[in-house]
Amino acid sequence: MIKKVPVLDLKDNIAVSGKSGLRDTYTPLQTVFAPSANPVDIANGLSINGADELYIADLDLIEGNGHNIHDVKMVNSILPVMLDAGVKDFESFTFFLDYAYKIIVPTETIKSIGEIKKIFEKYPKERIVVSVDVKDNELYSKNLNISLAEFKEILEELDPDEIILLDITGVGTQKGYNQELLDDFKDLKDKLIIAGGLNNKSVSELEDMGIKKVLVGTALHSGEMKLLD
Repeated sequence: MIKKVPVLDLKDNIAVSGKSGLRDTYTPLQTVFAPSANPVDIANGLSINGADELYIADLDLIEGNGHNIHDVKMVNSILPVMLDAGVKDFESFTFFLDYAYKIIVPTETIKSIGEIKKIFEKYPKERIVVSVDVKDNELYSKNLNISLAEFKEILEELDPDEIILLDITGVGTQKGYNQELLDDFKDLKDKLIIAGGLNNKSVSELEDMGIKKVLVGTALHSGEMKLLD
């Protein structure tokens, strides 16, 4: 059975929701799992309903505008957190290991391929998740000047346990997965975590393809999608 990992985006100490990565338009999250947008309350609600892992993006850290790291640590005591904190290098990855179980290495913010390799040389793979951030079918990165195909070759060399394929333009839209992107990475299928705009139909199709894990936000929090089938 495909595993649905709930998504929380944190900004100014609350969970927020938005579409297509337009972070300045995000609003407090309304979720069936808690009466408020408090991340600890939501984590408790998710845990009661069968979640055993949680993806958190700390938008303030990613944007270099404060942090929600203490909330993340509290949530991590309830559910193991897979944290996107905008890791830039080996040092920041090391720092965040004290706050969450798995730390995401995102193409959006990492400074260089060399920094990714240093992380993989030092730490066990079960604590590293690489996020392939994609916008308009191209690798999205502030620092890496390489193509999606070139980065895929580096991934094949590093051989991570888990790889998030995040179609940023799909976030919050529930329009389904990006078939072209999935086709490009089909030979890494057993490692993939698909994210960005998933709905019930697309999750069912991904399960039929053999995908083992997805990240789900909007459809789950609205109650349109069940956490456990």
